[in-house]
Amino acid sequence: MKTIDQIAAEIVAREGGYVNDPDDPGGATKYGITIGTMRRLGLDLTNDGKIGAADVKRLTRAQAVEIMKLHYYRKPRIAELPAVLQAPMFDMYVNAGANAVRVLQRMLDKMGFTVQADGMIGPKTIAAAHAAAAVAPDHLADAYGIERRNYYYALADRRVDSRKYARTRRGGKGGWITRAEAFMAPRYHLSDAAHRERTAAWA
Repeated sequence: MKTIDQIAAEIVAREGGYVNDPDDPGGATKYGITIGTMRRLGLDLTNDGKIGAADVKRLTRAQAVEIMKLHYYRKPRIAELPAVLQAPMFDMYVNAGANAVRVLQRMLDKMGFTVQADGMIGPKTIAAAHAAAAVAPDHLADAYGIERRNYYYALADRRVDSRKYARTRRGGKGGWITRAEAFMAPRYHLSDAAHRERTAAWA
């Protein structure tokens, strides 16, 4: 099993360098760390008394990894979930915050475990996740990946500006979809034809 450091390093590499996409609600971002997160943590890397895009640009890979490990893994209590869920949930938490937890909670509810979809990992969510892992240890990560992929498609259904993250200009799978499927067994990946059918209404 990969260590938290290895997982965080892979997420940082996947996120890439500095971007400031006007269609991304997160604003200026580098290595998956948004300007909002940096402001919340008080990371004034330019020492000018304010936290802006220049501070985001100064963020190093090492700093991003440490922020992720503490604020997107340990503090949300992902480390207390079954091992099979930790990597995909860690990755989605960086990408979508508490929605990563809500996806899990709704999935557990569908499986028959009574969990409130409040976006917070507490004792009930932890217990339900471990119970689900005991029942379906070989399928839990795939089930979560499918729910995650469905979340992205549904979000793009509602928000036109986000469709470019789920579908490429040529109609193929966008970054959101390939990212979700990276944590799923290949047999659960959508075919290109199925993806195009799912996104056909976005024309």
